Amino acid sequence: MHSESGRYSIVYNGEIYGFLGLRSELQAHGVQFRGHSDTEVLIEAVELYGLESALQRCNGMFAFALYDSVERKVIFARDRIGKKPLYIGISGDAVAFGSELKSIRKHPSFQSAEIDRNAVALYLRYNYVPTPYSIYQNVFKLPHGSWVSISVDEPPASMAAVLASTKSYWDAFDVVERGYAQRIASEEEALDLLDSSLKTAVSERMVSDVPVGALLSSGIDSCLVSAVMQEVSTSPIKTYTVRFVEKQYNEADAASAVARHLRTDHTEITAEPEIALGLIADLPDVYDEPFADPSQIPTLLVSKLARRTVTVALSGDGGDEFFGGYKRYQRMVTFDRLAKLTPAVALRAVKFAPEWLLDAAAPLGRHALPVALRDEATGSRVKRLAELLQIRDTDDRYLNFVSQWPDAADIVIGGREPPTAMSSKRIPPALEPVDRMMYRDMVAYLPDDILVKLDRASMAVGLEMRAPLLDYRFIELAWRSPRTLCFSEGQGKRALRKLLARRLPDTLMNQSKRGFGIPLNDWLRGPLRGWASDMLAPSRLRRDGIFRVEPIEARWKEHLSSTRDWGAHLWTILMFNSWLDRWASQE
Repeated sequence: MHSESGRYSIVYNGEIYGFLGLRSELQAHGVQFRGHSDTEVLIEAVELYGLESALQRCNGMFAFALYDSVERKVIFARDRIGKKPLYIGISGDAVAFGSELKSIRKHPSFQSAEIDRNAVALYLRYNYVPTPYSIYQNVFKLPHGSWVSISVDEPPASMAAVLASTKSYWDAFDVVERGYAQRIASEEEALDLLDSSLKTAVSERMVSDVPVGALLSSGIDSCLVSAVMQEVSTSPIKTYTVRFVEKQYNEADAASAVARHLRTDHTEITAEPEIALGLIADLPDVYDEPFADPSQIPTLLVSKLARRTVTVALSGDGGDEFFGGYKRYQRMVTFDRLAKLTPAVALRAVKFAPEWLLDAAAPLGRHALPVALRDEATGSRVKRLAELLQIRDTDDRYLNFVSQWPDAADIVIGGREPPTAMSSKRIPPALEPVDRMMYRDMVAYLPDDILVKLDRASMAVGLEMRAPLLDYRFIELAWRSPRTLCFSEGQGKRALRKLLARRLPDTLMNQSKRGFGIPLNDWLRGPLRGWASDMLAPSRLRRDGIFRVEPIEARWKEHLSSTRDWGAHLWTILMFNSWLDRWASQE
């Protein structure tokens, strides 16, 4: 689209929420509109206010490239949280960009793009390739909340040079520091502000020319979003959930009970193993680069379900990162306490003890562990716990805990790990322990795992997914709220629980969230065993020359013998090799 003056041209992906208010503001300044889209509002806002001011006025999920014909430069920008992707490739005097790597691979300069082995090492640690890296050399992800300008007359010297010139218009560091400095003293005041902000965010995301639904599980976040949607809607909203055959993963009954109470138009799909397994072959096309969060499968399933009757759906993503919802936060607090109480000599003894001895001794030592850890007192887990407790720096301990392969650089031949947002020491110094973990997840795990999973799965089936808990105004309020509303006495998401309690009875509030997972360990020993054996065959690994064979072969044997559950670790290798088969030799 071109601006009215002809100065700017834009290629745009996403949605600006509440853009009609910005449109009215522009009209008051004399701007004449030819159509009714948010794209036109965005480009005319840039024309009138300039880029940075326009970005500050835009609330939504977006990525765009804007050509300025006067200054002869292309400006790239991405939304605050990182909901929408933007890849940029630099090769000689060629610059290619797109929402998907597969589009960049169509450009002659990138048809033979080489794999970045450093990115592979990062992928093995995190289950995803973190921003700003991509799986290919000389192709990067634009960091969220930022923009960069590239001259069409002076090709950039390198990818590093472009990244160095990137400018931020919304920085999580500043948001968190400001939240601490401008703390809301009263819990009730904070809850009322959060409630009002959430209603606004939900209402804005329900504005659409097409039907809108919601993804509903038994979790606090999706229940709250669905409840607020129904509250502001004049008719029953459509809700969707996935029913799993395996009881330990099924929460469809609880979701149905919530739907009945809210009186939504509810639909569910049963994730039969064969249906879920049938999606695995599609994953390299859906995700474009290696991605190994196993919940990608149920996310794709529920997206397909919702797309049958709606083209826009709201989700509850974002509650964990801003209100202390992940169980690992509680565990890390427990680990910190144990690390201070456990003698170093005991930790060293456990580290070097044979696993069979620890298996035998574990039942005897259960009483010494916190209640939350007693059911996990196997020899291998006790050894892992000792390894974690020996890491004295709490930030380093958290990084190790969330790492799939902590020794990733040793597994990837020729790979080393460059710095990432998760490993960075740039973090507001005043943060409390749980807030430090939340901050890291906010700048790394959320945009590079959770939102990648959500965006790619939904876009693959033509479903636009919107997440009201990720409205930047709601996020800023979350960081200003009393910390007791975030995480207190071992419980997270107290603010969201209290907001939901205003809408659901206690009987529906205390249902346990099972997590959006799959029975990966069992599947790899069962219906996926043949496929996995081929993918993990030593001969295949040696042929590819990406990974060291021995550690992968050892874990596969232990997994098949049920000695250890290595499903999540092996999934990273399986997803990489599936991607490699699909994309490595594409011309």
